[in-house]
Amino acid sequence: MKRAIIVVLFFTLLVGGGLKEVAASGQAWAVIDADTGRLLEGHNENVRLPIASLTKIWTAFTFLESVTEPGDVIISPQAASAEGSSLYLPQGMKIEADALLTGLMLRSGNDAARALAEHAGGSMDGFVDLMNDKALLYGLNDTVFSNPSGLHDERHLSTAYETALMLHYAMGNEQFRTIATTKNFSYQGKDQAYSWRNKHRLLHSESTAIAGKTGFTKAAGRTLATYFEKDGKNIIVVTLNDGDDWNTHRSLANSVFSSFKLVTVAKKGVYDILPGVEAELAKPIRLLLKKGEKSQLSNVIIIPRGKNEKSTGHWTVSLSNEPLITTEVLIKQ
Repeated sequence: MKRAIIVVLFFTLLVGGGLKEVAASGQAWAVIDADTGRLLEGHNENVRLPIASLTKIWTAFTFLESVTEPGDVIISPQAASAEGSSLYLPQGMKIEADALLTGLMLRSGNDAARALAEHAGGSMDGFVDLMNDKALLYGLNDTVFSNPSGLHDERHLSTAYETALMLHYAMGNEQFRTIATTKNFSYQGKDQAYSWRNKHRLLHSESTAIAGKTGFTKAAGRTLATYFEKDGKNIIVVTLNDGDDWNTHRSLANSVFSSFKLVTVAKKGVYDILPGVEAELAKPIRLLLKKGEKSQLSNVIIIPRGKNEKSTGHWTVSLSNEPLITTEVLIKQ
């Protein structure tokens, strides 16, 4: 393994704002920076709770990142008779995987979840294993899945923070982003046409809400995930067991947008980091920051040892020694 040189740079930033807590006792919520996954604010955000159909975020993401070849999915008897919310797909029907994923996210079809799981995993249990493996791979250590739909099971739990991370990671997949931001979708099958409107109410009423997922079971209560964008700021809000979730999401989003500033930590360009060594940053590094964080922010550049004319290094921004974002830089020496 090549050894590396570490260069530490410090930046002082001035930001401001605060957040009014809106969650009631017994509820859980988390707001994260959608670009970095950093927890911005939360309440009971690390408490393990049922998440209901927010599970389907990870179902769709796991399917899209599996080695499954594109094509039609056959609706099995088990999928057609799946318990709970449904797209009402008949047994034996063949439907394109993309359409099934859209129905999964927009209408929360448990039949779609079962069919996708069987198609990609060989069986529902096989696919659930893939979901859990992927959760561990992405560091979701407090998350366990027992089914692809979110139907209640005592083992099937996550946290508000890790559920927000699920949407953060999934939105990095272009196909998932396209599906999750769809408001209305029509599909023409061989024998029947389907028209689906996204159940997420805020996507139709709030210009800043661009994607998300709804959920409900008696055990979980109402669960909701929303991806918001405003003035270059991107955040994800997740609430668990919140009976007034639409208003909670509006309040949390408005408060965070007001109290956090989008700060350019480093501008695009070339930096002299050591005598005879330059680092070229292709894109500016921007972060959501609030008052009091300026003295806690630091930057570390790791460069390969040696005198290669050009090589790749890594620029990491940390807050109180916690890494927030890492970006590749071109090293010239």
